[in-house]
Amino acid sequence: MQFPPTRQVKQVVRWGANHALPRTAVALGARRGDLQGRLVATMAGGTSAELFALLDDIRAQGPVLTSRFGRVVTSHEAVREALANPDVEAGRFVAADTLLAKVGAWSEIEVLHPVRPPSLLAVEPPQHTRYRKLVTKVFTARAVAQLQERTQQIADELVGTIPADEPADLIARYCALLPVTVICEILGIPPAERHRVLELGEAAAPSLDVGLPWGEFRRVESALGTFDQWLSGHLDRLRADPGEDLLSQLVTAQEDGTGLTDKELKSTAGLVLAAGFETTVNLLGNGIALLSADRDQLALLRERPDAWGNAVNEILRYDPPVLLTGRMTVRPTTIAGTAVPAGRLVSVVLAGANRDPEVFADPHTFDVTRENARDHLSFGAGRHYCLGASLARMEGEVGLRTLFERFPAIELRAGARRRPTRILRGYGTLPAVARTHL
Repeated sequence: MQFPPTRQVKQVVRWGANHALPRTAVALGARRGDLQGRLVATMAGGTSAELFALLDDIRAQGPVLTSRFGRVVTSHEAVREALANPDVEAGRFVAADTLLAKVGAWSEIEVLHPVRPPSLLAVEPPQHTRYRKLVTKVFTARAVAQLQERTQQIADELVGTIPADEPADLIARYCALLPVTVICEILGIPPAERHRVLELGEAAAPSLDVGLPWGEFRRVESALGTFDQWLSGHLDRLRADPGEDLLSQLVTAQEDGTGLTDKELKSTAGLVLAAGFETTVNLLGNGIALLSADRDQLALLRERPDAWGNAVNEILRYDPPVLLTGRMTVRPTTIAGTAVPAGRLVSVVLAGANRDPEVFADPHTFDVTRENARDHLSFGAGRHYCLGASLARMEGEVGLRTLFERFPAIELRAGARRRPTRILRGYGTLPAVARTHL
């Protein structure tokens, strides 16, 4: 397909401002020893041991690290404070009055994106307050509880398709299929369309990252554009013939006589898909890898099946599906007693908070019986605390318990591969042999 020259130029400028320049600057900073630059590089290709050792080094510098790119917070207290601070806003990555911001605004296009307005991840009060009230009306604890029985049915069906004592990729055969089926039912997407949603979701996952190569950037933008068009048609179908699904309810939800606009509805549906699908795939895959490698922890869960909920929280703490989130100071402020000027990028490292020794004893040990495992910050904190936290915990508990009850021993095989994404952390492939006996 041929695009007008201006559109092509804007795409190149968009890539340059949002990816090429940051990627070059971070790589240079990493070579010069800048800790934030090293962190970004390690997130992309480092091992878990390298990543968490570096986070320990950053935390040792104090609650707020100053780097050439902004500020980095990795302690539990500082992360919570940054996420609750009204002067530290989501949805901004460069100061509004800079040339880079103006270039970015000129080159922007109207397409669905998980971290751009009107996404809940990228708006602030009062818009965020109105928007979240409407969405919360639909995604209630009661609604999640009602989904649990159906989630169990889906998990039972899927484990029945995994061959016993034969090699299989558990991401493709189980971890991806469980959450995408649940999310599609939440969004009222018919079974025939689920493969399309799975493909688009996987293609768009790197959209949270900064520093994408040109080819991947174009693939991501294409996937987001395709998903935007498909979602418009899906919402039209739901308006014409609403169902019992949660998205149909959201189409008609109102607060003080006002509902969500078409753009807000699309953004919410896209966010539910991205956050409720990709992160849960990572939670399941990370959990399978951890428990398969630690038979003692798995034995504890066989002895105490009531501990599966706590085990999910420990998996979220120890190997979180989302490593960090970005914020921008819009006014001079303080974080953990440290003055931070306006217009500074703040990298809020959730994974660092989860290994803070001030909160978690022996933080680098995986322990499904940890008493305060639920104190992890993998779902964030403050006004942007994840709306889907209860759903993710439920899917993680049902999914992992069902798999290990059917297959008490899962032997990982060579070839496991982490996704190349920086923000989201999970496995792209997880080859294993599932055994029905110990």
